Amino acid sequence: MNAAGPGELAHLHPAAREIARLPDDQRLAYVRSDRWIGYPRAAAALERLETLLSWPAKQRMPNLLLIGPTNNGKSMIVEKFRRCHPAVAHPDREETPVLVVQMPSEPSVGRFYTALLATLGAPLRSRYRVAELEHLVLRLLRAAGVRVLVIDELHNVLSGRNGTRREFLNLLRYLGNELRIPLVGVGTRDAYLAIRADAQLENRFVPFPLPPWEADADACSLLASFAASFPLRRPSPIASAEMAGYLLTRSEGTIGELAHLLTDAAVAAIDSGEEAINQRTLLLASYAGPGERRRMFERELG
Repeated sequence: MNAAGPGELAHLHPAAREIARLPDDQRLAYVRSDRWIGYPRAAAALERLETLLSWPAKQRMPNLLLIGPTNNGKSMIVEKFRRCHPAVAHPDREETPVLVVQMPSEPSVGRFYTALLATLGAPLRSRYRVAELEHLVLRLLRAAGVRVLVIDELHNVLSGRNGTRREFLNLLRYLGNELRIPLVGVGTRDAYLAIRADAQLENRFVPFPLPPWEADADACSLLASFAASFPLRRPSPIASAEMAGYLLTRSEGTIGELAHLLTDAAVAAIDSGEEAINQRTLLLASYAGPGERRRMFERELG
């Protein structure tokens, strides 16, 4: 198919129009790359994060708990927030307004402090006592001007033993009090269960849920945004309640799986020359949903 003319791409966002005029290999690379797709709940989460960033320091800082199913956009929101506030180099130091650290899969205070040091780019030596790690982490966080500390995969704290779990919850309270900066926990429902185990932390962390999607007006608006972002040369008729129901059922209601499905369909649209996400290209898409992937894996094991 020949490249579209200037008047034939009105269905696309301006950035996607430019890409739609490029050769197929460049369009495929763009389709497969990450992109930010805004929607009301994500915008509300970003607004809440911006409010925390500008909060004046005081004894008891507000915290946020961003919770939702796996692959439902939590990490994308955090990454968007971090990119909006990148590190700034100064002659004598680097200022990092937003620091994102991942909770270790086997949680302990020592491993968490080590993860913080690695994220800050600090040189590590093999044997630190916990007290030394604590002193170094606090000094570097202050020196880096960290104003919001985001802890991703916070639900991993539940995989620790009871004593370790209690120790880490105490650590969260200590960091908030000592640094006087907001903490943001990110994770599944288990993260909320972990925070609920400590009455003081439960009062400090305000939950912000990202529930699974339903076939409503917000979902149709989201699908319209996806359709306008893929550099396809024909309109994709996916922003309807009927199509939303089908797509969300197939992707099991999370935005990450939905993006995966639509990306595969957009690839099929370019490869086949169909140039739109529709019933044909959705059938051609190589996508398999979470349940289907599990069944395929179980069949192979059996």
